[in-house]
Amino acid sequence: MAAPPARARADYDYLIKLLLIGDSGVGKSCLLLRFSDGSFTTSFITTIGIDFKIRTIELDGKRIKLQIWDTAGQERFRTITTAYYRGAMGILLVYDVTDESSFNNIRNWIRNIEQHASDNVSKILVGNKADMDESKRAVPTAKGQALADEYGIKFFETSAKTNLNVEEVFFSIARDIKQRLSEADTKSEVVVRHSSFTKYTDYEADTRSEVPSSGGLNFSLPYTDIMRNLS
Repeated sequence: MAAPPARARADYDYLIKLLLIGDSGVGKSCLLLRFSDGSFTTSFITTIGIDFKIRTIELDGKRIKLQIWDTAGQERFRTITTAYYRGAMGILLVYDVTDESSFNNIRNWIRNIEQHASDNVSKILVGNKADMDESKRAVPTAKGQALADEYGIKFFETSAKTNLNVEEVFFSIARDIKQRLSEADTKSEVVVRHSSFTKYTDYEADTRSEVPSSGGLNFSLPYTDIMRNLS
């Protein structure tokens, strides 16, 4: 019997899942569209449940494949969206700088992370719509920075419309996660990259990937892509 054809090597070194959370209308979908497709629209329909996009970037000579999940901010979808927290390696907490209530709710979103996400998930605070006229601003930059400092996380103000800091936000959190994974590789001799995949295909192909992880970095996705402890 002929041997089965060899599986093609993955075209990246790291696979990272990110999650966008925050109140409805703060611009999460617009940020994702700007980063993934380089475009902006003012006619976005509110996200129903959850959506995702993929972009591969290069960091420090490594190809990083980002799976970025966009969650609905409405309460009625909360049961669905919190199921995705447990698989996230990084979470972007987004508020609208012209909407103080969306900023105040960041504490509630952080509580959701503490309840549903892994303990070592990376977080970053994002004040979106920073292009708006200062007369419409409800949350001063210093207030956003103070909240980020309180939780010990990074802070950016962004504009999906003008592309202000959009690349910087995603690259920053991806770099932090890559560094954490690299340190785990060094300490526990765990290699989370394409050469160690026992299986791999994408969400596009609706199959799974399996990655060894004995260094405490177990990330489980609710659908087709599951990282297991194979050690």
